[in-house]
Amino acid sequence: MADESSDRGTDAETEADGGVRAYTVRLELVDEPGELLRALAPIADNGGNLLSIHHERGNITPRGHIPVEVDLECPPDRFDDVVEALRDAGVNVIQAGAEHYGEEISVVLVGQLVENGLSETLTRIEDEASAAVLDLSLAAPDGTDAVSSARVRLAIDSGRSEEALTAIRSIGDEKELTVVEPLIGGDTA
Repeated sequence: MADESSDRGTDAETEADGGVRAYTVRLELVDEPGELLRALAPIADNGGNLLSIHHERGNITPRGHIPVEVDLECPPDRFDDVVEALRDAGVNVIQAGAEHYGEEISVVLVGQLVENGLSETLTRIEDEASAAVLDLSLAAPDGTDAVSSARVRLAIDSGRSEEALTAIRSIGDEKELTVVEPLIGGDTA
């Protein structure tokens, strides 16, 4: 959580401490050697000073990753650079300061997509799964009247992937579509 005292400070206090402010960044890391170090380097490289790291190795996110909370301080004009550098390094940023980024999942839909109303299907997924369609790739090799497939990349709120997938499965069942979904945990088959 960001240091609330920095939010209450006056402009004179901000100038006196060099304009540095505290921030919290929540990350999602793969449980592999070196991943934490890889995630911390972009912070230091962009002027961030680490205050604390809470590495929740005993907890697993719905996607089977490790949640990590990093408290850091940096000048406000450098914070966006820190977040961008983390993303450029392939680190999944769940929350940066007060901004929640959520998670991304991809699913493949197979069936009579065009004939069954692809646009309406996507609208229902956004509404019922509380998701936003980030991109769509449609393949209809035998024409729009035949079976087609679509890869849909969705943004969802952090921690809500199972709820979103449940809604997508329900829509798929109604529309007689096969839903090929990602494996969420390492033990899921």
